[in-house]
Amino acid sequence: MKKVLFSLILSLVSTFVWAQELTAEETKLYNYIMQYRQQNGLPVIPLSPSLTTVAKTHVSDLVVNQPDLGNCNSHSWSAKGKWTSCCYSNYNGPGSCIWDKPRELTSYKGNGYEIACGSNVCCSSFVMTADYALESWQKSWGHNDVILNKNGWGVMQWNAIGVAIQGGFACVWFGAEVDQP
Repeated sequence: MKKVLFSLILSLVSTFVWAQELTAEETKLYNYIMQYRQQNGLPVIPLSPSLTTVAKTHVSDLVVNQPDLGNCNSHSWSAKGKWTSCCYSNYNGPGSCIWDKPRELTSYKGNGYEIACGSNVCCSSFVMTADYALESWQKSWGHNDVILNKNGWGVMQWNAIGVAIQGGFACVWFGAEVDQP
């Protein structure tokens, strides 16, 4: 019992410390996702320093380097950083390129699974909000399934989450491994 209580306290303290590194809009998005999960009978996911770093790195790459232009979508990464570049087109691409990003950019041990919202194609002046991102993901069965562990994602138990919003983009990264800061 003491070990479970200690783990819970450690998770809450870690989440509180890292929540302070989120912007107000990112904190709002994290809280919205947790409320939505709880409304659907799912547990809160601890905020992950590592997955937040990956999310913030990716939204920055999307805003600055625009790898989603041309044939690539917003899950793509440019060749202009300290990461492996990849182009996703119509949600087809090298899955490992995304799944490996947490290990590539941080000390996180597991795979990362991303949901992204936004585009440089149509909306370069659009400013992303937590409300818009969550509403978009709720309307997309694939993204909604990741958030709510439905269908093919039902086998996953999310133990870490990272959130970022910048410019016209929002990225949320999910992981099954507990983040060990």
